[in-house]
Amino acid sequence: MDSPAANAAFAKQANINFPLLSDMNHKMLTSYGILKGYDVQNETYKWALRANIVIDKEGVIRLIEAGDSAVDPNTALTACSTLHKRETVK
Repeated sequence: MDSPAANAAFAKQANINFPLLSDMNHKMLTSYGILKGYDVQNETYKWALRANIVIDKEGVIRLIEAGDSAVDPNTALTACSTLHKRETVK
C-alpha cells in the first residue's frame, strides 16, 4: 500500500536490495487476498497483511509467505537467491 518513496526508505533501513512493489491502487493486494478491512463507527479502514511474494521472470509465483512470519524480508531474499541459482544453472 505504501508509496515508492516509502518503500525505498524501508528498503534502505532494512538493507533490502531487491525490488519492493508499491500497490497504492490496491490491485495486487485485492487479487492476492491480502487487503484487509475493519469497521469503526460506520467507516471501513483498510490495511495490508504483510506478505512476501516471489515471482520469477516467467511470472510464476515461487513463494507466498503472509502474516507474522513475513515481517522478515530475508525469507524472500533467500527464495530469490535460490531461484537465481537455479536459473543460472540452466
